[in-house]
Amino acid sequence: MGIKAVAPFSIEGWEEDVYDERPGARLSRTRITKTFTGDFIGTSEAETLMCGAAVEGSAAYVGFERFLGSLHGRAGTFVLHHTASGSGGQRGGSWTIVPDTGTDDLTGISGAGEIVIAEDGAHTLVLAYELG
Repeated sequence: MGIKAVAPFSIEGWEEDVYDERPGARLSRTRITKTFTGDFIGTSEAETLMCGAAVEGSAAYVGFERFLGSLHGRAGTFVLHHTASGSGGQRGGSWTIVPDTGTDDLTGISGAGEIVIAEDGAHTLVLAYELG
């Protein structure tokens, strides 16, 4: 991918609806709102399905997140698809821009990203993208 964007973010809202707490796993739907700074300036709203395993630190989630703002000065929106899991201090995931979801100056955007978590707990989205 051609262009790299780095955008620290803060979580502004976390609304969790637990729908299953039987032994082995806790399942929930969660709505998350974020504010971004850096190369992406704006906000997002995500809807996720989460699974927290019985072992502390083991979890997975899938979701979609709509970004609204300015990416390197280009205004518009796009949707990011998330899938991630972790266990025993190891984590992995995939964050990809859903094809054909870009609007306005972000029409034609494609790419993928990762979420980097610093030792102090700060979160940053690192996005590699192209505009076509």
